[in-house]
Amino acid sequence: MLVLSTGGTISSRQVPSGALVAADDARKIVERLTGRPELASLGAVEVEAQDIMNLGSYRLEPRGMVEIARRISEVLSSDDVVGVVVTHGTDTMEETAYLADLVHTDERPVVFTGAQRAADAPDTDGPRNLGDSLTVAGHADARRLGALIVFDGQIYAAAGTSKIHTLASAAFASTISGPVGRVREGNLAINSTPRRLAPLALDSLDIDGVRVDIVPYYPGASTVALRAVVDDGATGIILEATGAGNANPEFCREVAHLTQSGIVVGLSSRVPLGPVTALYGAGGGIDLVEAGAVSVGALRSPQARMLLFALLSSVRDPALVRAELRRRASRL
Repeated sequence: MLVLSTGGTISSRQVPSGALVAADDARKIVERLTGRPELASLGAVEVEAQDIMNLGSYRLEPRGMVEIARRISEVLSSDDVVGVVVTHGTDTMEETAYLADLVHTDERPVVFTGAQRAADAPDTDGPRNLGDSLTVAGHADARRLGALIVFDGQIYAAAGTSKIHTLASAAFASTISGPVGRVREGNLAINSTPRRLAPLALDSLDIDGVRVDIVPYYPGASTVALRAVVDDGATGIILEATGAGNANPEFCREVAHLTQSGIVVGLSSRVPLGPVTALYGAGGGIDLVEAGAVSVGALRSPQARMLLFALLSSVRDPALVRAELRRRASRL
């Protein structure tokens, strides 16, 4: 079993100023598991720890997320590895886990986890989450489920899972369905199988020159931001709209202009739950789709951005990217 550490709260400790800073390496994170019941469930499986990086995940960029996905793929090239656990900051875990799922071709589990309370907090939740994640990563029932997020005893498919609370230990939930299973003290129960499409080829990702920005729509919003991100180099945009995916006529005209110039625009919503659905005219979802925006279904903006980023990195033709974005979003 391999634990790959990237930093985050699970590795963080308080410095004299009072701020939390990523500090512990992978070895120290794993050492805190001594005596926990989850280790007994692993039997004779050895747990190895490796570092990829050590930083708060709010500092991560897409290039670093691709690096994490590549390291996962590299370690799974060994038949001796039963499964992989990635410790990661909760701020952007949903993005990295989803990107890893998009390119995951192996049956063995890849589990992302972290903590809401620092390593030196008296009630830190890191060891429990890591122990639960090792249980999942080493269990036969977790094979062929793709990348997972394990947190506070819940097991989530990476696709559609979002951070829903800034501080609570139950930090994640799915915008598509409930958890696929639960884990407690070395016991695992899987109750559903996430639907997964064919993975993208990791080796085909060429991220140079690819940038996807999120632009929100809100009452009184100007289209200046849409034009500005493109002028600054964005090749794709996720428009975070209101309701089921609505904006206004001015935004529709700008979206039409951008899509005609080769920019791919995905249409998401600021609403936590439910799919983007073209229902309204006068600048609403029907008009945005007619202007060239592509609904991203039940994905929320952070993960929709990673999907569009991965597609643009694999296929440079905007028309093909739009078609694949539409196909994948409709099947989640």
